Amino acid sequence: MYAVIRSGGHQRKVTIDQAIRVERLRAEPGDEVILRQVLLVSDGQDLRVGHPLVSGAQVRAEVLGHDRAKKIIVFKKKRRKGYHKTQGHRQHYTALRIKAIYVGDAAGTATAQGDDNSGDSNGS
Repeated sequence: MYAVIRSGGHQRKVTIDQAIRVERLRAEPGDEVILRQVLLVSDGQDLRVGHPLVSGAQVRAEVLGHDRAKKIIVFKKKRRKGYHKTQGHRQHYTALRIKAIYVGDAAGTATAQGDDNSGDSNGS
């Protein structure tokens, strides 16, 4: 089972027990976050595509920690003007581990994969 989520302006394909990096979230390490912007869900046989989001779908993830990415160098230059400027940047990120993917249907029931309490669909 996999899903395509949107977080921090990026779209990512995620599977259960996968570790991903997203832009910094306001959550402490060890907390559980619920990503509700699910664009696509597939269980291997059935493919559900949202318009733009899949209704009732959510992805639960555990926060592993916060850090900063490798430094990138931004170099600006104008030819023949004697202008050049060097600047560095390190992007903040949050590391997540995907725990479960929930898909709600039109009847209001939810199916989950990857979590012990598969019948719980309310997010708490």
